Order: sequence, then C-alpha cells, then structure tokens
Amino acid sequence: MDGFTLTLWVLRLAFLALIYLFLFFLARALWRDLRASAASAVRSLGRLVVLVSPEGQPPEGASIPLDAVNTLGRDVNNSIVVEDQFASSEHAVLTFRGRAWYVEDRGSTNGTWLNGEAVGSAAPLGFGDEIQVGQVRFRLDRPLTESA
Repeated sequence: MDGFTLTLWVLRLAFLALIYLFLFFLARALWRDLRASAASAVRSLGRLVVLVSPEGQPPEGASIPLDAVNTLGRDVNNSIVVEDQFASSEHAVLTFRGRAWYVEDRGSTNGTWLNGEAVGSAAPLGFGDEIQVGQVRFRLDRPLTESA
C-alpha cells in the first residue's frame, strides 16, 4: 500500500470517528434536556386554596395544585370542578404566562371576581390574591415544597 492510499484511509476513519463523536454528544445533550424537562414538569406552578365553598365541592381548605392552564366551572371537563349553582359550566380560566398568573372570565353569567372586583379580560394576579367563582372563593398560593 502506498502512502497516498494509507493517508486516504486514515482520513476516512478520522472523519467517521468525528461523525460518531458528534452523534454521541448530540444524543447526550438531548438526553440531559429530556431529563431536565421531565423534572421541571413534576413541579407545580402554584396552588389554589379553597376558602369558602357553600355547597362543599371543592371542600373548604382543599389545596389544588395548578398547571400552566386551568379551567374553572361546573362542567366535569374543567380541570377544577366547582359545584355551585352560581357558577357557569365554563366559568373562568387561570393561566401562567411567563412569570405571572392571569385570570380571565369566560363569559359567565355571574362574573368572576378578583379581590372583590369584577374581571373582564385577562387580569394579572399574584400569590395571596382571592378569586371568586360563583359563591366559591379561592386564594392563589405558592406551590408546596417537596419537603412539606
């Protein structure tokens, strides 16, 4: 075998090794990202604590963990079912956008209330604020820590 052929074979093997090395680092980065997103998906973004519930569903004192989008109303397809005669089937939606919570009325008959004031379009709220859907009042709280 002459020197030119040997050099071509070495370059081919080196190129093949670089491709496999690149694929290894790509797979490792994807695996780390997948694990990180799975770990963050487990954490709750906040919780609603039921302050007043005249008809008992949800029960007073209950702590409901929240996702990024939460619907409230009488319909069983809502993420938070409110058994109250003054709540609409699709009463309100509570969303986490960026780093803030927003509550929005979904055209309910009796309206959605934030700290005693009627909500129309999306209104920002913070931890400790009270939301009223029908006769049921909730308080937005920080998520429970894993040690609690």
